[in-house]
Amino acid sequence: MTPEPLPAPAPLAAPGPPPAPDLPPMLRDLDSYLLSRIGRTARARLAERLAGRGLRLWDMAVLAALADFGPQAQRDLVRRLGVDPSDLAKVADQLAAAGYVERARDQTDRRRVTVSVTGAGRELLAELDAEARAVQGEVLAPLDESERQTLHGLLLRVHEGLGGAGSGL
Repeated sequence: MTPEPLPAPAPLAAPGPPPAPDLPPMLRDLDSYLLSRIGRTARARLAERLAGRGLRLWDMAVLAALADFGPQAQRDLVRRLGVDPSDLAKVADQLAAAGYVERARDQTDRRRVTVSVTGAGRELLAELDAEARAVQGEVLAPLDESERQTLHGLLLRVHEGLGGAGSGL
């Protein structure tokens, strides 16, 4: 008696991302927990890329605020970005020393310091934006473009619903 041939093995599945560490189901069901973990991962990846250039997230935040909103009084940047005044002064000093921003005392109120982005700062910001978008692409790789747009819209609604709470890096 001839043995029956074995069935052909099932094709191997295409390799996918490594499985996520097992999370307790209670935590998997908490969107705020998932957002926190995803945010921490994205922040760490971007911070690593910026550190390779000798920069930090605050440097990018200051450049972005100045590029988007124009010259700002330093104290207004403190409020807008949610950073300690002395920390912002250090960031502005370092960015000015590198030629990315200019700082000037207001002629009518000598206590007021206005900060503006330079051409070199705008060029750097464009490069940093590309880095940030690359990280975003990595983090959101499991989503298609339509899902990414939906997620972005939902996150904006939540952010606006909080009144922009949690500003600051």
